[in-house]
Amino acid sequence: MPSRGLVAGPNFEYFQRRYFTPAEVAQHNQPEDLWVSYLGSVYNLTPLAQEYKGDLLLKPIVEVAGQDISHWFDPKTRDIRKHIDPLTGSLRYRTPRGRFLHVPPQLPRSDWANDFGKPWWQGSRYEVGRLSAKTRNIRIINTLTSQEHTLEVGALESMWEILHRYLPYNAHAASYTWKYEGKNLNMDYTLEENGIQDQQEEFDYLNMDSTLYTPAVLLYFNDDLTEL
Repeated sequence: MPSRGLVAGPNFEYFQRRYFTPAEVAQHNQPEDLWVSYLGSVYNLTPLAQEYKGDLLLKPIVEVAGQDISHWFDPKTRDIRKHIDPLTGSLRYRTPRGRFLHVPPQLPRSDWANDFGKPWWQGSRYEVGRLSAKTRNIRIINTLTSQEHTLEVGALESMWEILHRYLPYNAHAASYTWKYEGKNLNMDYTLEENGIQDQQEEFDYLNMDSTLYTPAVLLYFNDDLTEL
């Protein structure tokens, strides 16, 4: 593990998060900033939208920007769902919103160019991470300044990934020791692995409002101004 001043940890200049929440994906809902999720992964389709800007076949994709489109796909083949076309009697892609980029036309056409290689939904060229199937809230309290922030994080995110989320609120976040109930947290572990249980299901079972209690992680300053 490399170190930054007094603090050991990953190099955040090249750090890439593995998980994104549905709320984060939903923020990228414009043609110039277009993300979607499907089958558990998150994809940045902005380069695709820029390449085909003005193309009518881009419209169905722009309409679902920031959304999960898993229902477009067959989870077994990871391909667009298919159906028997009533006009031709052949097996074709099912596109209820209308035909979109890289989907062949219903009938042969002279202006159909299929020299694009793989369709945009195949392969990982646009993939940026995984979609968090389950999220939870965590409070982060800076004991030096008494500032408190509540973050929505993925249940499978490591503490380093949570720290990365927290950087906009504190650029020196890695210069602190992170603790829960007096014990140092292992930054390579998830919240659950660090003993910070997700009690959402228990609150639901008791018919109680889970927002009344959010676990708090306390940050203690290490006298080092490392900035990530």
